[in-house]
Amino acid sequence: MDKLRARAEVLKTARLLDVDPGCLAFLRELPADDVRRFRGDCVAALYDRSPEMLDRIASATKLVPAGVAAAISQKALGPRLAAAVAGRLEPARAADIIEKLPVPFTAESCAHLDPRRISGIVDRLDENLVVRIAVALAEREDHITMGRFVGHLRDSALRRILPQVADPVVLRTGFLIDLPERLGQIVELMGEERLAAVIATAAADGLWPEALAVAGMVTGAQRARIAALAAAQPPELLDPLVTTVAEQELWESLLPLVALLGEAELRTVAGLPSLRDAGVLGGVVPAVVATGLWAEFLPLVEVLPEDSRKVVADRAAELTDAELDALVREVGRRDLWELVLPLVELMSDPAKVRVFALPSFTDRPV
Repeated sequence: MDKLRARAEVLKTARLLDVDPGCLAFLRELPADDVRRFRGDCVAALYDRSPEMLDRIASATKLVPAGVAAAISQKALGPRLAAAVAGRLEPARAADIIEKLPVPFTAESCAHLDPRRISGIVDRLDENLVVRIAVALAEREDHITMGRFVGHLRDSALRRILPQVADPVVLRTGFLIDLPERLGQIVELMGEERLAAVIATAAADGLWPEALAVAGMVTGAQRARIAALAAAQPPELLDPLVTTVAEQELWESLLPLVALLGEAELRTVAGLPSLRDAGVLGGVVPAVVATGLWAEFLPLVEVLPEDSRKVVADRAAELTDAELDALVREVGRRDLWELVLPLVELMSDPAKVRVFALPSFTDRPV
């Protein structure tokens, strides 16, 4: 799911730098972890070199009651500058002032707060206020700021927030979450019924990339559950998932989920109209070569209609000797011969001769 992670990181970096995401589109070609580190460097550059004026304002706020400091923040500083000053205060003092501010003002300010200060401040806020701020951010559809904050919220607050947030907001926030290690717990708090509703919304609203990203950040039973819920969508809503993946080259995000499906679910996916499209099938083979996801792809190929399997076989036959050799070695390593040999049988005779002459094939134990 590196492409989706990189996409999210570019969006978050663009917001941080206050530029159009299109200006940073070139960053999508880099590994997501590199883009994340770059964003961290940007945070340090922006917030660690703040003007001395901010420190003077922060010092001045310590001399007046929190209510007075809140009034000054609202009337004289505005959301952006107030957030910059809050980042220079001790977390407890910042929380005292925030609790005296109107929720809409705080919600707008959250977008400008030093991300490294979030945890210390949120931990000191009254939970009722945290819930109101989160709902205000959801109403503003500020998914990037929500993604920045949600991983720092207590479970008790999340239980109260989730029912008040629309399914598309949940998906987009999950896609942009800054602490993906918290996403599994958030999904657990959602419960089965809400998770099913969120995946149905992904299908209905065309939010499949966001759903794939969320599935890629959870593990085990949760990932398998998301895969099953996706496969259970009506074919007319599930088919756009495949076309979207093909158009955006997101096979590395989809195929690991397909590999978790049972046979009946696999056959449902295999019967989708898009998987009869030669262009779609021809495009997936290079993606599988690049990612090495043969073990995830071949079970799906096995249940495709024969004409579709023939397209895959012909496209595989066009691979270079080095690519085919790598495929055969992976097949041998993972004992996938029962899946790949029927595919080889569909190739032309010259292609079969080339495959069986590969070093990895001739070295195969009898």
